[in-house]
Amino acid sequence: MESAAFVCAFLLAACCCCRRAAGVPGEAEQPVPELVEVEVGSTALLKCGSSHSPGNSSHVDWFSVHKEKPTLIFRVHQGQGQSEPGEYQHRLSLQGRGATLALAHVTPHDERIFLCRGKRPRTQEHRIQLQVYKAPEEPSIQVNAVGISVNSQEPEEVATCVGRNGYPVPQVTWYKNGLPLKEKKNRVHIQSSQIVESSGLYTLQSVLKAQLVKEDKDAQFYCELSYRLPSGNHMKESREVTVPVFYPAEKVWLEVAPVGMVKEGDRVEIRCLADGNPPPHFSISKQNPRTGEMEEENTNDNGILVLEPAQKEHSGLYECQGLDLDTMQSLSEKQELLVNYVSDVQVSPAKPMSHEGSSLTLTCAAESNQALEFQWLREETGEVLGQGPMLQLHHLKREAGGGYLCLASVPSVPGLNRTQLVNVAVYGSPWMASKERKLRVRENEVVSLSCEASGHPRPTISWSVNSTAQEQDKGPQSVLSILNVLVTPELLETGAECVASNSLGRNTTVIFLELEKKLSEQESKGVVIVAVIVCILVLAVLGAVLYFLYKKGKLPCGRSGKQEITLPPSRKSEIVVEVKSDKLPEEMGLLQGSNGDKRAPGDQGEKYIDLRH
Repeated sequence: MESAAFVCAFLLAACCCCRRAAGVPGEAEQPVPELVEVEVGSTALLKCGSSHSPGNSSHVDWFSVHKEKPTLIFRVHQGQGQSEPGEYQHRLSLQGRGATLALAHVTPHDERIFLCRGKRPRTQEHRIQLQVYKAPEEPSIQVNAVGISVNSQEPEEVATCVGRNGYPVPQVTWYKNGLPLKEKKNRVHIQSSQIVESSGLYTLQSVLKAQLVKEDKDAQFYCELSYRLPSGNHMKESREVTVPVFYPAEKVWLEVAPVGMVKEGDRVEIRCLADGNPPPHFSISKQNPRTGEMEEENTNDNGILVLEPAQKEHSGLYECQGLDLDTMQSLSEKQELLVNYVSDVQVSPAKPMSHEGSSLTLTCAAESNQALEFQWLREETGEVLGQGPMLQLHHLKREAGGGYLCLASVPSVPGLNRTQLVNVAVYGSPWMASKERKLRVRENEVVSLSCEASGHPRPTISWSVNSTAQEQDKGPQSVLSILNVLVTPELLETGAECVASNSLGRNTTVIFLELEKKLSEQESKGVVIVAVIVCILVLAVLGAVLYFLYKKGKLPCGRSGKQEITLPPSRKSEIVVEVKSDKLPEEMGLLQGSNGDKRAPGDQGEKYIDLRH
């Protein structure tokens, strides 16, 4: 039995050796194909055999192997290539000496094994695995705009990531706040699928589902696509998105603007805030100081209570109430509002009056919820007269009459102050700015005459001219009277007298009228004198310029009738200027030379003057 078993084993081994020697297809052990990596759209270079064992490439057949079935696609005979009909007919060409086959415009469908078979000197085969790559487009991400409630019992869709036109299928990784997410039962679920396009490229779609909590309201989610190219591994990231997260409020509170000390006159806004999303329904109430009950206030469309302008009555206790419509849970919070104020500023005496030379004391008082400071100012000038609630005026003069301001302010609240005006009356007869004044007028025209007087009691004004006057109050102790009159010779002669009187005396001002034409004649004479002086100055400047040009030789001297004078050598440097004149010889004789001698005029009335340096 042992001999029979040995014989059978020997025969089986011999049979296998014979089958390998005969080259039965599929039985021989296939070598590992050479790997060639190329991107979609580029050209793949397929070399028949390695560079270490070159064979005869003058006679080579190329095959495309699909599902273990080789299909002849290209022949090389005596170094010349010829494509076979089929899908590769127009994309194949020889490179170099014929040992390299170039496949142009590579597509994902070209990812397969290519086989070259040499015929001389003996049959040799070389297998090439063509690996095709294509980077996907930038990933797009679509967030769940509806939002996710933290009360959901199962993972809800957060976002969808899509990577288009990649090859092979890229790998997707989801991130939250920069940290990768992994599958977690009942917490995180990632569902991915791919679609094969007609081009052979893949479109990847990945959906992230998760259970979120309140802390995820600001979480940033994004997806990452990882893929390989012939150059190595690469990745692309989508933009970051935030998904709306809904959670109930745990507390509410009041917010008051402006922040800090509030004063009367400010615009104050009171609003309710909560830490829930969406916020609950709000209402704002204020405590009635008489009954102690909370009474709801009217708010604007945004639920804000606006106090404008704020008054001291707005101080008090406010309450914010929030009602969650999903859970029907009610929350509330109270806050005190204090409106700082200054009010009821009063000066005593209210109508101060005194005689010249006497003294007067003014006292100021006001109400406030803060400590007050007082300051006195003169109304007309703004001059600061003193500090404190009392102002003492000694040895009163007529000029002391008028307005005084008491300024009550709160130093701890900038801008919070109030003022009160009081007018001090100083007894005295009417006072006028001047005893007389002049007014330029034109005859037969209507002019307005004005007269102002002050005093206490307030004076009345009358005119010496029979016409109707209009009076205007200039203050508690002053009056202004305006009179429209026709300028007549009688009025020019007498003028107009303004009389101011009260129970303590009277005072007058005379207005004299002067015609404007007299002044006009004087002005015209002045204008004539000025014009003459200007003309003389212009002529002098012009003469100086002409002399300068003549001296420099810029003006020709060739007038007809000029008498040539021969000068001795000692006078060669003298200049002769010809002056023509129609004046009598006696007048011309006034012109003298430099030596004081008179020169006779020429027959044509010409005169020569020697100008020496």
